[in-house]
Amino acid sequence: METKLGSPTEVFLSARPQQRPSPLSLPRPGLACVLALLGAVNGGTAIAQTPEIESLEDSTVVFEAAFFDQFQPVSVNDMIDRIPGIGLALGRGGGGRRGIGGGGNEILINGQRITGKSNDSRDQLRRIAADQVQYIEIIRGTSEEIDVRGGSQVVNIVLVESPSRSSINAEINADLIQDGTIAPGGRFSYTGQSGNLNYVFAMESEPRYRNNDTFEASRDATGNLLEVREENIIRDQNDLQASMNLGYQFERSIVQFNALFGETSPPTSVRRTITDFRGSEVSVNNLREGNQFDRDSWEVGGDFEHDFSAGSTYRVLFLINDTKSDFTRERYDVLDTGDDKNLFLRSLGRDRERIVRTSYTWDVAAKQALELGVEGAQTIRNNGLLVGSRFNQGPASDQTGGLPSSEIDNAFSEIEEMRFEYFSIHNWQLNDRMALESQLIYEDSTIEQSGDVNNARSFGFLRPRVDYRFDITPTMQFRATVEKEISQLSFSDFSVSQDNSDDDQNIQGGNPDVVQEQSWRYDFNLEYRLPDGLGVVNTQLYYRDIKDVIGRIDVSASEDNLLSARGNIGDGQRYGINVEASSKLSYLGLPNALATMRVGFGDSKVIDPFLNRERRMRYPGRWSTRASFRHDYQPWNFSYGFNYSWSDQQGLQRVNFDLFDTERDFEEYNLSLFLEKRASNGVTFRFDVQNANDRESCRTRTRYEGRITSGVIEEIEDYCRTEGIRYAFRVRHTF
Repeated sequence: METKLGSPTEVFLSARPQQRPSPLSLPRPGLACVLALLGAVNGGTAIAQTPEIESLEDSTVVFEAAFFDQFQPVSVNDMIDRIPGIGLALGRGGGGRRGIGGGGNEILINGQRITGKSNDSRDQLRRIAADQVQYIEIIRGTSEEIDVRGGSQVVNIVLVESPSRSSINAEINADLIQDGTIAPGGRFSYTGQSGNLNYVFAMESEPRYRNNDTFEASRDATGNLLEVREENIIRDQNDLQASMNLGYQFERSIVQFNALFGETSPPTSVRRTITDFRGSEVSVNNLREGNQFDRDSWEVGGDFEHDFSAGSTYRVLFLINDTKSDFTRERYDVLDTGDDKNLFLRSLGRDRERIVRTSYTWDVAAKQALELGVEGAQTIRNNGLLVGSRFNQGPASDQTGGLPSSEIDNAFSEIEEMRFEYFSIHNWQLNDRMALESQLIYEDSTIEQSGDVNNARSFGFLRPRVDYRFDITPTMQFRATVEKEISQLSFSDFSVSQDNSDDDQNIQGGNPDVVQEQSWRYDFNLEYRLPDGLGVVNTQLYYRDIKDVIGRIDVSASEDNLLSARGNIGDGQRYGINVEASSKLSYLGLPNALATMRVGFGDSKVIDPFLNRERRMRYPGRWSTRASFRHDYQPWNFSYGFNYSWSDQQGLQRVNFDLFDTERDFEEYNLSLFLEKRASNGVTFRFDVQNANDRESCRTRTRYEGRITSGVIEEIEDYCRTEGIRYAFRVRHTF
């Protein structure tokens, strides 16, 4: 077995070649096509080789810390921003994944991933000071040494080995909102090593103040104006978070422990003016809302890894988290005589998760390793909904804000899932250029719901996965993945919840019988890394064959009270192609400039349960594009750049089909700009212009008389929302 990733001093060092492959050995036609795509042909001028970057024969690319010194980085994030094609490695997020298996988390620190969901390795990139880094690896191969499954590439941050080191990374920031409000925040982290102990302590205060203006005009089927609604929504939010990560290196073992606590408690005020044109005279009604959202969360995780002298490895990981949320909405008529409450909604939620995963890995033959293990998880969701209305019959209740309460079925429930995964993972280095990873998981789970509804169901799934990688040349790699996936259910869908996007429909139905989506994923990638670290081009073809697609279904108890909920609507398919290119722009006379562009084309199909005809699913869009640019102008220690994104606004994937209405969403492109100045004393000043184009997000909702199958339009609502331009100023320094 190869050298273990657990040791910071030995991570892949034995795999480093004495020299990197010459670009002259690459196929000329392929190189010419890629250079033409990026515009890299510039009068035949050769690009200078960068000695700080090494392309490794084992599909690993190394960026030494010396390469980043010229940019005076403050955190690891600043280093990552300068790596061409890094988006390919960080493109697939891990949020919402099932369990704590290797899939989805593409960041390693000293060869180890952090056992966490809210607190994972990606969060550490902005907390670890740049001067703590020895080098950064992009690992394009697959191996039993890497405790990550399902990522196309892996980024490994290797820290400096020192008997004693420490640094403080500090940031002070402030957002300026369109209404003149200044929202301050800050981040502080303390990173270091004392002997065999590594540690990171961090505290953050992130401002998320928002001031939105909305406008909605309603018309009947013939175009007559019925009503105009104008709103101003102010949310005064500030997210607080504290975390720590500890790791201790023994001679043959590693122990890691991490913890996170977060809270937010934003009040939201809404001012609404409704102008009604239905009567013989125009009437104006004023309303206001006082809403309060409270959320507290904590998470604790850890792992232990031991390497035996025979070369085998034992791992055990655990994760415990708990999140409580409480949202209260109160709506008032604003009258000359005072405010009169007409609606009360309170939504209560609690999510808990407890996971343990253990495995044993050993060499079964030359260049072959096998990992066997089991994972057990308990997931619990508590839902609660209280509704009071001035128009209800019955006595007032303190539980519903002093208003008569509404009788709602399936409003309170507890959903618990007990899940076990039994897995085997086989890694086979077929030869110097080809690797095959195969995985087989059997999942056994039971979901029980108690409270207003009592229900219990059991499930069993067999989940195979095959990942094949072929290094056509040292700089060109083909990857193919076939995998059976099971989606993670949202247990809040099991019971009734509030609908904050529709004042005419305050609640959404619950469905205790919804089941997991099952899908076969087929992914094919061809990646070409340009010589001398110039850039990367990647093309991905994908296909998804989905069973039990989740959408909206009819759960109405009667024709007089139509109600829909999330449920399974049948089988569907998604497919498409994504092309991404990232390149330095030295050939255009812009040294230390980096441009990245991604273009995607896709389609999907499913049978709509209400209309009984084929339509597109919510994603992917028919096309989407994303571009970014960054230029570090070294003579002035100055940087500037932009990020841009947009997608198809006309396709049917923009339409949400419901039981009694349809909603088409469309929005303008998204643009953000930044300027950054690095002072001689190591202080970095950054100015961001977020939502620089002051984009408008809109929706057209078409309501029908009864079900949408009636085809009789009752009302058409055109709604638009703007947030205004946000300016952010940040000062960062490492002590």
